[in-house]
Amino acid sequence: MTDADSPLIAVGEVLRPYGVRGEVRVRPLTDRPRERFRRLEACFLWGPARGRREACRVVERQFDGDGVRVRLEGVDSPEAARALQGRLLAVERSDALPPRQGEFYPWQLEGATVETADGRTLGRFVRVEDSPAQPLWVIERDGREWMLPAVPEFVQEVSVAERRIVANPPEGLDTL
Repeated sequence: MTDADSPLIAVGEVLRPYGVRGEVRVRPLTDRPRERFRRLEACFLWGPARGRREACRVVERQFDGDGVRVRLEGVDSPEAARALQGRLLAVERSDALPPRQGEFYPWQLEGATVETADGRTLGRFVRVEDSPAQPLWVIERDGREWMLPAVPEFVQEVSVAERRIVANPPEGLDTL
């Protein structure tokens, strides 16, 4: 897999220019923004809708409330910064921060087997979709998808190492 093909993880969204030196305000897309942005140097400017990515380098960062101001190498004016508005700052999956103890990234479970505690296969994990109440895990079986609310009541065990999820979905949910 080449760099152009490797999956990316968005760590921030460029909101708008800041100041006159080409800085941009960035909304962090991580639950550990200070740790992520302190370490962030080489990354990508990413436009996922167009599949557009270009390597960039963070040369300065300043934490500002819930956000961060970032200056990228070669971006030296408000006009150049404005052209980046709406793009994402991203890193390759291999550069993701290690998850905390007991946590995982959803992409680490892609393709994992989903089964009941007694071993009945419910399908395979495809992705996570957000919802107002809780994340929904999309499970695929026999070419059809169904959604499992990602709450302790229904998700009993997750093993990234074994690529296995033990679930207890509500009656009838897994047979749609």
